[in-house]
Parts: sequence; structure tokens; C-alpha cells
Amino acid sequence: MAQEEEFVENQSELQQYLDSENLNIPAFNQPAQNPLPKREPIKHLLMGSSKAVIGTIHHLQIIGYAGVGDWSPLVPTGNADEVMSILIRQILMQ
Repeated sequence: MAQEEEFVENQSELQQYLDSENLNIPAFNQPAQNPLPKREPIKHLLMGSSKAVIGTIHHLQIIGYAGVGDWSPLVPTGNADEVMSILIRQILMQ
């Protein structure tokens, strides 16, 4: 019971603090002055032998472009000894 009373007191103090602050928070229905930058998906497709595709994925991780786990699993293409993997990234458009 004491915890409930303390919780109510803390909530009351928090509301009093928030009411006394001028936080200038825009309303949800008002358009933002600075709209968020537009993001657009870009797809990277690697096709080749499994050794070449895996090696490229590891190289892209080493240079910091994309982690190994960001790529799809290797998928056979239907051509002999050829697989593919895809990476979809979101890039900022200006």
C-alpha cells in the first residue's frame, strides 16, 4: 500500500514539474518545421560462386559497409555453381 501511495505522489510531482516547464513541444497534428529527410531503399545483389560471394560479404564487413548478418542467406540462382545474396539499405535522399 505504501508503494502505491509513493507512486501516486511521484506521479503528482512529475505532473506539477511538467506543467511548470515551458517545453515547447509541437502538437501531433501540426506539421513539423523541419521534415525528416527522405529515405529510399537501395538493393545490393551479389551473384557468383559461393566462395566469391562470401568473400565479398566479409570484405564489405571489414571496410565497415555492412555486417555479415545484414545479407540474406545464399540462394542458388539456377546456374551451376552460382548463388546470390541481397542486402537492402536505406539511404538518405536530398
